[in-house]
Amino acid sequence: MSISRTNSGVLAASAVVLWLALLATGCGDPTAPQEPRQPIRLDEPVPLVFDRAGEPEPEILAEDQELHRGNGEEPQTLDPHRAEGVPTANILRDLFEGLTTTAPDGRIVPGAAGRWDISRDGMIYTFYLREDGRWSNGEPVTAADFVFSFRRSVDPDTAAVFGRMLMPIENAQPILAGELEPEALGVEALNDRTVQIRLDDPTPYFLGLLTHASTYPVHAPSLTEHGDDFVLPGNLISNGAYRLVDWVPRSRIELEASPNYHSAGQVIIDRVLYYPIEDENTEFQRFRAGDLHWTDQVPSNLFDWLGANLPQALSVSPWFGTYYFGFNLTRAPFEQNLPLRRALNLAIDRRILTEKVTQFGEIPTFTLVPDGLPDYEPPVPDYAALDQAEREELAREMYRRAGYSDDDPLEVELRYNTSENHRKIAVAVSAMWKQVLGVRTRLINEEFRVFLQNRAMKRNTEVYRAGWIGDYQDAFTFLELFHSQHPRNDAGYANPRYDRLLEQISTERIPARRRNLMVEAERILLAGQVVMPVYTYVTKRLVSPLLKGWEPNVMDFHPSQQMYFVKSRAQVEAEIEAAPETETGSGEAEDVTVVDEGTT
Repeated sequence: MSISRTNSGVLAASAVVLWLALLATGCGDPTAPQEPRQPIRLDEPVPLVFDRAGEPEPEILAEDQELHRGNGEEPQTLDPHRAEGVPTANILRDLFEGLTTTAPDGRIVPGAAGRWDISRDGMIYTFYLREDGRWSNGEPVTAADFVFSFRRSVDPDTAAVFGRMLMPIENAQPILAGELEPEALGVEALNDRTVQIRLDDPTPYFLGLLTHASTYPVHAPSLTEHGDDFVLPGNLISNGAYRLVDWVPRSRIELEASPNYHSAGQVIIDRVLYYPIEDENTEFQRFRAGDLHWTDQVPSNLFDWLGANLPQALSVSPWFGTYYFGFNLTRAPFEQNLPLRRALNLAIDRRILTEKVTQFGEIPTFTLVPDGLPDYEPPVPDYAALDQAEREELAREMYRRAGYSDDDPLEVELRYNTSENHRKIAVAVSAMWKQVLGVRTRLINEEFRVFLQNRAMKRNTEVYRAGWIGDYQDAFTFLELFHSQHPRNDAGYANPRYDRLLEQISTERIPARRRNLMVEAERILLAGQVVMPVYTYVTKRLVSPLLKGWEPNVMDFHPSQQMYFVKSRAQVEAEIEAAPETETGSGEAEDVTVVDEGTT
């Protein structure tokens, strides 16, 4: 039966919706969770009781304070200056501490520095390190340690993935370009406990930037003694709340509380185990079995099921990040072929992807920078105002203009890293391209480390899955990714005008002008179809109701030191029943605050 091109868009959309409905049910997937015969009952936490200082009363704390966290992909390295990826950042926030850190609600608070001063012109930051700051081996953390580490992060020989984040610091740009030595960086130790940082220009987000791993201190003697192996168990000396005990590749990373941490007395979780579980269904089953207290993700087709069966454990909250697909612009078929890139972008139905595939409240988007920043409004492309049928008609026109047709269809590879959720999205997108344009897509699934290497080399990639979570709450954290010299510019985008705009943004002191420059930079990216934004992220995970001490925040920073386990109601009731009867004294009661949470 032949189908005319005028009706094929409607039929294609119907076919994709039907196919996605089958995909969402998990049909044929033996690991997909099924409705249990008996209701799932998680332990109900005891009511929270706090003392005058706001700390949980010891009587409600569980005896076992060992946290098991699902954590997505296996880290490539625990070197804070060379690491990348959200899963690695989670571990590094437990092992290390920058000059600043974040509170459970995401606020910037003192870290290794107990306080700081900022000059009137916003150009000089002076940080005063804590007197009791110690490395995990007991040695004091000094200002010289931070000077060494900042210089190492911008040293081209380090090959730090995020060294460019330190561009606001005086002389960082010429150092990264190899024009000056790292010793010229505007970071100075005024004495053992005072670090002064000079900026080239005022940077409103600078305190937030200092929570990033690229600014963490590393222990210079360990690096000298062990070289690249300084990050291995037995060698790694860190300054955070935890120290590294063991690392079994593809199995677990084990941390224990550091007795030398400056606030060790406030750390309740005494052991943390991170598990690199890339398959969401496997992670879910391990949570359900009680092997995990925290999942990194949940299967994308289980929102309704989890809401009905595990509402007390399900946590969904906004996240400052964008899920997108990138093009390799250094080779065919996308090099110098804007109409083709535009056709593939227009053929993606973002509403169907978020409603039928991801299903957890993700927000469809046509922009790279997420909406919601207080001082920035992303430039929305004109085609975002069209309905999907109009976008698909325009996609077919662009496809023909690019030189492809039903008789000569595009054959393309789409790469993604191992994940059931990523697989479902990739399959759905390839189905849309097939139905709307006739594109033949070959899906390639790769282990995370191999995936990142291939993206960076740009030899094999054509279209690749990508995502970016902002390192600080400013649009620049997304825009700088596509500077021609940025190590994570996996698209190979090279536009001198765009690079000049980024340099202007870095030095612009007037907020309104800086905002306008960033809007123009994003408009150039979107007009050039460098990326295909799909949706704005939400975090979606399962958390044990007995785990307390954290709050959802847009940066999704949850250091383990801020958490603790409480006893279950059943455990407390059993203890009361087993305890011998005693007379109750008539003394004055201590001031306490009780919060009967019931469920999280």
